[in-house]
Amino acid sequence: MRIVPLLATLAFCSPVLAGPNDVVRTYPAQKISADTYVIHGPQGVPSVENQSFMNNPAWVITADGVVVIDPGSSVQAGRMVVAQLRKTTKKPVTHVFNTHVHGDHWLGNQAVLEVWPKATLIGHPDMIKKAREGADAFWIQLMSDMTKGYTEGTRAEIPTVEAADGQEFKIGGKTFRIHSSTDAHSKTDLMIEIVEDRTLFTGDNVLGRQVMNLRDGTFKGVLQETDRALSVKARLYVPGHGKSGDHKFVEEQKAFFSTLMAEVRRMYDAGKSDYEMKPVLVEKLKAYKDWAEWDANLGPMISLAILEIEQE
Repeated sequence: MRIVPLLATLAFCSPVLAGPNDVVRTYPAQKISADTYVIHGPQGVPSVENQSFMNNPAWVITADGVVVIDPGSSVQAGRMVVAQLRKTTKKPVTHVFNTHVHGDHWLGNQAVLEVWPKATLIGHPDMIKKAREGADAFWIQLMSDMTKGYTEGTRAEIPTVEAADGQEFKIGGKTFRIHSSTDAHSKTDLMIEIVEDRTLFTGDNVLGRQVMNLRDGTFKGVLQETDRALSVKARLYVPGHGKSGDHKFVEEQKAFFSTLMAEVRRMYDAGKSDYEMKPVLVEKLKAYKDWAEWDANLGPMISLAILEIEQE
């Protein structure tokens, strides 16, 4: 998601009357396998219109309880997720995985703990560190600003259990295998594989037909993690944003990034500037022009790609 210059759009948003007891409007949960549900949130950035909700919260029902992955961007979003979850099972939530430090994915932890205070919160070690060092307050404030105060009352419930690359959490007869990175979308990223179900939750390392915000990450790292996601050979991929599906949309992201980086490198070596590169890339990447966030993120991506090439 975009961090800046999004705040500049706030002046054009209409005021919202909201408070700490509010709940975002209901979005349906989709059953994607025998034990797994996903709420596919609207694509975009937090706003007054979407009440801050724009990620893909999910849950897996195990023999012992429920495992939640990324319960959303605020306590209000989290309450909606909890209400939808309780329509699918009477089992308690025992564990919550947070895929990375960006607050649109984990500030809903508070809502889970309101109902199941003993649930274990799990995250990347660097996500936990950054949240404790101030990223929690940053994201709480950003969500409030971008929604005209709708998310007020949200409190950061930071994970307490670290997840290491290759670690396996055995929960209720299912294996949650961790694929972690320190150099991809946010540099605090987890992908979570449900081994028995052949399902991979990619976090924001892979998006479903959406042009990625990479201000906190690297092209090299995202390409590596996209390859790793494909190497898992999952039956089903659940992105952090966008629709779930098979390997095809993961391969599309790989092609998008590979083309963009190759073209930027070619034109950089030829002495071209970012504004000269953009029309060429718009043409080269026209197959992706209908992706979410195309207009907002393509230009910044080109500039960031140049910076990454210069730092090699």
